[in-house]
Amino acid sequence: MSYKVNGYEIKSYAYLKEANLRNANLAKADLFGANPMEADLRGANLVRANLSKADLTKANLEGADLTRAKLYSTTLGGANLTGANLYRAKLAGADMVGSLLAEANLEGAEPTAAHLESADLSGAIMPDGSTHA
Repeated sequence: MSYKVNGYEIKSYAYLKEANLRNANLAKADLFGANPMEADLRGANLVRANLSKADLTKANLEGADLTRAKLYSTTLGGANLTGANLYRAKLAGADMVGSLLAEANLEGAEPTAAHLESADLSGAIMPDGSTHA
């Protein structure tokens, strides 16, 4: 299934590199990525986007801006969020198992019940403002 948001086609394995999806409603979107064809959202503007219950498994969100994004119960297992900005993002119930969050900004994020097992948090700025070793 595909549909358009802000002029971009939203579908599995979507190429949305540097797309402006600010304030977009992507709740329950299926953007599942799997090598070699992963959903490409590198550098995308997802400020205040609603990604609740979306499937972003293995998606590439490197350097994406997810400031104040709603990621309630979003599936991000194995996703690449290296250097992503998750400032004040709502992460309650998000599945981030095995995700790459190196150098990501999680300051002020609400990670309540987020699943971060095996996630790479090296150099990430944590919700309390400290830097993860």
